[in-house]
Amino acid sequence: MQRKRYAPGRDGASGTRPTPLAVLAAGLGLAAGLGLTGCSAGGTAEDVALDAKAGSGTTPVVAPGRYRTLFEPCGAVPQATLQSLLPATAALTEPERAEILRGTHAATYDTDRRVGCTWSADFGGEAQRLVLDVERVVSYDPAVSDAARAQELFTGKQLAAKIPLPPAERPDGAAGTTAATPPPGTPSGPASHPAPPPGSDAASHAPAHGPSAPVSPSASAGAPSASATTGLEPRQLSGLGDVAFLDDVPGTASGNGHQRVVSVVFRTSNVLVTVEYLGRTTGVETPPDSKELQDRAQNLARLLADRLEE
Repeated sequence: MQRKRYAPGRDGASGTRPTPLAVLAAGLGLAAGLGLTGCSAGGTAEDVALDAKAGSGTTPVVAPGRYRTLFEPCGAVPQATLQSLLPATAALTEPERAEILRGTHAATYDTDRRVGCTWSADFGGEAQRLVLDVERVVSYDPAVSDAARAQELFTGKQLAAKIPLPPAERPDGAAGTTAATPPPGTPSGPASHPAPPPGSDAASHAPAHGPSAPVSPSASAGAPSASATTGLEPRQLSGLGDVAFLDDVPGTASGNGHQRVVSVVFRTSNVLVTVEYLGRTTGVETPPDSKELQDRAQNLARLLADRLEE
């Protein structure tokens, strides 16, 4: 029996055999069909999320603040500086002085967000108290930077101290002192700073928690005050952090005494620093020297600003 001759391109009953090009085209068509079917059924979760973001027009997220941690507060002030700020400790024994200069940490829940320390000396009719509060501000609004939120809090503190804002920063652009309400949520100080020394009258001029708020004019009626003509009045400061101000609040103490609280507040990026320095005399008519307290508080604030740059 004669074998049937093999003829390329022919196969089976049809007598034809698909060419390699036809097979390739059919395969590509099937793959394309399967691919279209997969797309119509939906891509991966990541693809869907990317598509949603691309079409939602979301606001770009601002960069985080410059600072992510804070320094240890009680060890941030050199011992020699503390002794100059607390001269009442000079009459103490070395162990007694060392205990006071060690300071008392503020109780906080997150030392990367807020820290503080208090030093108090009250001996021989003379008293000083130093309170340090450092807060790292974090904005929870993706459209508002940490530094911008810190500036809002700083402005609230300045308004609370009744220190005029520069014209460019005033809400209405008006001249003069602005007694506007501080922004909502503006803290008046840390939630857990130690109270003033027992038996002192500092509590009548300072809240139980944190750096003291300014005393109202009526509360210090008749007390000596920093004259507006001496350059010692409450004011904005230059050359300290990004922005800074100084407040000077006089008051009276029992036993024919006087006291004065000087506060220096400054902002560096997203960190707010408050230095509160109280001086009190008892049994004498001479009030604490305003310039001396202001100079000491400013020098410490500048030292801390340098500490933040390390």
